[in-house]
Amino acid sequence: MRIGDILRKETVGGLVLIVGAVLALIWANTPIRESYFALRDFQFGPTIFGVDLNLSIGHWAADALLAVFFFLTGLELKKEFVIGDLHNVKTAAVPVAAAFGGVAVPALIFVIVAAASGGFGSELMQGWAIPTATDIAFAVAVLAVIGSSLPTALRIFLLTLAVVDDLIAIVIIAFVFTDDLKLGYLALSLIPIILFTVLARTLGKFFATRLWAAWIILLPLGIVTWIFVFGSGIHATIAGVVLGFCVPVKRTDGREGIGLAEQFEHRFRPLSSGFCIPVFAFFAAGVTVISPESGSGGLLTDPVFWGIVLGLVLGKPIGIMGSTWVLTKFTKASLDKDAKWGDLFGVTLLAGIGFTVSLLVSELSFGLESEHYEHAKVAILAGSFIAAILGALWLVPRNRRYKEIAERETRDDNKDGIPDVYQQDEDN
Repeated sequence: MRIGDILRKETVGGLVLIVGAVLALIWANTPIRESYFALRDFQFGPTIFGVDLNLSIGHWAADALLAVFFFLTGLELKKEFVIGDLHNVKTAAVPVAAAFGGVAVPALIFVIVAAASGGFGSELMQGWAIPTATDIAFAVAVLAVIGSSLPTALRIFLLTLAVVDDLIAIVIIAFVFTDDLKLGYLALSLIPIILFTVLARTLGKFFATRLWAAWIILLPLGIVTWIFVFGSGIHATIAGVVLGFCVPVKRTDGREGIGLAEQFEHRFRPLSSGFCIPVFAFFAAGVTVISPESGSGGLLTDPVFWGIVLGLVLGKPIGIMGSTWVLTKFTKASLDKDAKWGDLFGVTLLAGIGFTVSLLVSELSFGLESEHYEHAKVAILAGSFIAAILGALWLVPRNRRYKEIAERETRDDNKDGIPDVYQQDEDN
């Protein structure tokens, strides 16, 4: 099997992400930890179109490499809106409402914890958006490992919820974390965006059949767009989302078949899951958990830590289950007939796995030099780990029960029907 095919698997993508984070944590907690931080903070880069790109390696990973991840997120979002679950209002209503509840309640819990410690005007409030995101790759990978026999409807629910969750996170990043908007650069970004859109729509077959074409023609336009968006003051990963939405989902020649968006997603997924996300995780997750100088006291007394952990572990399931119950109770919307409330609760626990986007938002909220940022990273790792363990403890027994039922039904079918050997002879 090719490496690309391996990296497209949900379980492998989540595993590689975890490996990157664990390596960073190990390095950052060894006697040679200073070399890790020196590497992360090493700066390089030119000035292009008047935009200063002299950034640290950590910034390059967060701003440039994550743009690839967000490009794929844009492709996935558009596909869901055009031909996927979000296209059908009735199908999408429950997971969409669940996503909004899963964003609002964790944010509310964080605000309550922060306000109780420092008041509503304190610096602590800047981190309210950190526990709102669910990591698609991580959460779906865990579900794939522990829930192979669970109803397919649960995976679709979690995937749709996480996609909408990402859309909300993108809006938050675009509007909340843009301090100084430079309209000139924003206007200039429209030029490569329009060119990218026109070429993707008119030359869809050309880009689909020639693998090199996207790298030679579309990638330079994407880089120029990224530079202008970065210069505008909007977080540069938004450029990836916008370009993802510019790629057509359906074939532009009117024929049946896979559109360019799905082809690009298949083609570039290994780059994102095998390189971009692990490298970002490596430079974002490295934190000295217990330093000889300060110990762990500052961490455990920081409201940011508890606001994030409680937001992820408690806020996500409360928000998702609560909004789902309200919608199904007081409207005509309903859960998929194959999804049970007990199974859904386990999925809401897994939704508390916030990693990639949460780490990015924590950096945007507090900055690299803040002690709160370091504590936020530990909280994200701890909260995600707890959510994964709780989800596994809840879902593994249920998965085992579904597996036993499936095996029993298979035995009954074989007992009542024609033996397999005779059935094969008849088929032949």
